Amino acid sequence: MKFIKRFLKWFVILFTLLIVSLYIFGYDYLITAVRVTYLNGHTTAFLDDYTEFENRTVQSGTHQPWPEHVNYNKAKQVKELEALHEEYGTVGFLIVKNDSIWFEQYYEDYHKTSRSNSFSMAKSMISAMLGKAIMEGHIKSLDQPVGDFFPEFSKGKAAKMTVGDLSSMASGMNWDERYYSPFSVTTEAYFSEDLRALMKTIEITEEPGQSYEYLSGNTQLLGMVIEKATGKKLSNYLSEKFWKPLGMNDDAIWQLDREDGMEKAYCCVASNVRNFAKFGKLYKDSGNWKGNQILDSSFVQLSVQSKYPDGENYGYGFWLSDYLDKDIFYMRGHLGQYTVVIPEDNLIFVRLGHRAHIDNIEPYIDGIYQMLENDTKN
Repeated sequence: MKFIKRFLKWFVILFTLLIVSLYIFGYDYLITAVRVTYLNGHTTAFLDDYTEFENRTVQSGTHQPWPEHVNYNKAKQVKELEALHEEYGTVGFLIVKNDSIWFEQYYEDYHKTSRSNSFSMAKSMISAMLGKAIMEGHIKSLDQPVGDFFPEFSKGKAAKMTVGDLSSMASGMNWDERYYSPFSVTTEAYFSEDLRALMKTIEITEEPGQSYEYLSGNTQLLGMVIEKATGKKLSNYLSEKFWKPLGMNDDAIWQLDREDGMEKAYCCVASNVRNFAKFGKLYKDSGNWKGNQILDSSFVQLSVQSKYPDGENYGYGFWLSDYLDKDIFYMRGHLGQYTVVIPEDNLIFVRLGHRAHIDNIEPYIDGIYQMLENDTKN
């Protein structure tokens, strides 16, 4: 009995010292990380973890439903696609052909209005919001210095950093992008309760505007710029300029760092395949939505072109591919969240799920073209 009491006493002492040490050395975010992620049996962010955080609503307006193709859901998925869905835990899969929903399928208990974390697909939305802020005159151009908005970035190499550098992943920022390391700044940002303060401590150690390096910190800082330039919360600006004009079928939610805090700009708009597909259509149509020029067409075209030789697969907020000799651009998120646009064939597909196929869209594209080929034979 004495041994048990002594053990419990020392356990409480050591546990208390551990907690105190985490706060002293700036690792207190790990307490939230353990509670949200590890105690739920995960090693990184997971599909429905938005329920563990504070969120802000992205309000929808009048619903503009997707038209359904004359052959809606008549095609059968090829076995290769079915195997991908099963192996990587797809929860929602949608194919838009000629601006109509041609095929959609849901798994587990998901359906067409189920919310799913978009993860870094939100980066493309932030880039769209940047384009809108420029179009409305809140931001002068892609070349406007970040230091105009935050004096912390107006000295040294940081003074050369522009909003375009943030969107194209060329800031020169000192940022550790590792998702599975509990001690990376990416992990800290995900569980931080003060993203604005964290971002103002980040240093610019390389020459901005010279080379590509994918860093979530770029988008978080860009979100702060948009928030300051427009005077609006990111969720409200996304709602006003995109969610309502595009007639999204329901509200989305955007994960915050704390109650009434800031959106995690680099990730975590929770919505569904039908809504995400509308972002793809907007960019496919050069920023035009049913006759309304929501984004400047030149900005859209610039966004889906490579800027740097070492970043040939990334534009301004969008990933790029030339698979099958086709110009393809897409939104991409952690765990294999995709909104893929193939303008040449007027195709869009969205995939949401629990796990990634090594960030590889090609097997999905192959499967879709097999479906289309089989459909024409029938």
